[in-house]
Amino acid sequence: MKIGTDGVLLGAWTSLEKNPFSILDIGSGTGILSLMMAQRSHAEVIDALEIDAQAFEQCVNNFEQSQWGDRLFCYHASLKEFIEEIEDEYDLIICNPPFYSENFKTDNKQRDLARFQDAMPFEHLLESISKLLSKNGVFSVVIPFKEESQFIALASKHHLFLNRKLQVKGSPQSEIKRSLLEFSFSESEISNEELTIETERHQYTDKYINLTKDFYLKM
Repeated sequence: MKIGTDGVLLGAWTSLEKNPFSILDIGSGTGILSLMMAQRSHAEVIDALEIDAQAFEQCVNNFEQSQWGDRLFCYHASLKEFIEEIEDEYDLIICNPPFYSENFKTDNKQRDLARFQDAMPFEHLLESISKLLSKNGVFSVVIPFKEESQFIALASKHHLFLNRKLQVKGSPQSEIKRSLLEFSFSESEISNEELTIETERHQYTDKYINLTKDFYLKM
């Protein structure tokens, strides 16, 4: 699986102000979010969850080859199975979930599993978060902008309240494409920001560079 801009943005933007002891990465893929959390934080427990067998193997391999391998662990299971087995709570949960609720499928089952919401419906995800997140914990997620209102409404049903929001568009002329959202069990004044990635092709904005430069070899 390729490393996408969504994951890098989420891993760089997610707040670590509360100094989490334990972090959970749901739907880890290559493990990029877990690795970014290990690079950015002193969390002693960083668990990843991945259902796809090949992605799980790649994630484990990436963890083992990193300098933070002693803090990283990947579970090969569905979110439903994980909920049934794990009694722990996490101070930070981060997720780059499957997208596209439209009735469109490709011939690649692995890619469909990674990209389509029916593999991890938002309702199921949010219900699970409400059980796994510690009382003062933070949940951070990236979703399509068009799903933002529905996702925030669903989250509130599980007593998860929006605290921060970053809306992302590719260029000054393009429409908002992604929403990065941060929730907790506490209501607060919502921090609203917007980010444009490029001014033109491969000409990145200062805001994007400053946010992500610690994670690219060439930026």
